[in-house]
Amino acid sequence: MTKSELIIRLAELNPNLFHRDIERIVNCFFDTITDALADGKRVELRGFGAFSVRQRDARQGRNPRTGESVKVDEKKVPFFKMGKSMLDRLNRNS
Repeated sequence: MTKSELIIRLAELNPNLFHRDIERIVNCFFDTITDALADGKRVELRGFGAFSVRQRDARQGRNPRTGESVKVDEKKVPFFKMGKSMLDRLNRNS
């Protein structure tokens, strides 16, 4: 599901709200999560999962085209850990 599909689905479920207001809410939600992660904070949504930031150390990589060794700098990457209730729901036998 894309962000625009999410906005459309929320608009269908909430016909009393304007489409532009739903779009602002969704953008605010994602911006808030992004800002928290940029500040090094952890974001936990009960029943859904938790977002955090992990540090990847510098390493020697390889250019897949040429096979040449390339230095890869350290970087921070987002990490998502699924909540137990979501995991149970996804693995529920149909």
